[in-house]
Amino acid sequence: MAEFSKQWCEINDPERSWDFDILDEADKLKPNHYISYICEGFGFAGIAKDKEGNILLGFSDYDIDRTEWKTYKEVIDGSI
Repeated sequence: MAEFSKQWCEINDPERSWDFDILDEADKLKPNHYISYICEGFGFAGIAKDKEGNILLGFSDYDIDRTEWKTYKEVIDGSI
């Protein structure tokens, strides 16, 4: 079943019920840690905190076995 973050739903489909809140999940993380979390709407596969405590979202490219990390602000402001 597809999962959608609160933030994606607020921006793109306010009537849809959301499955998780990116900010709540990030608050649970220590710096330099991540958790696998898929948001079908934004297309990310992980939530992380860098050493400064900034929230990052990981976008996996399975063709080259690499994850590109983008800042929360970059994703939310860009409405990827």
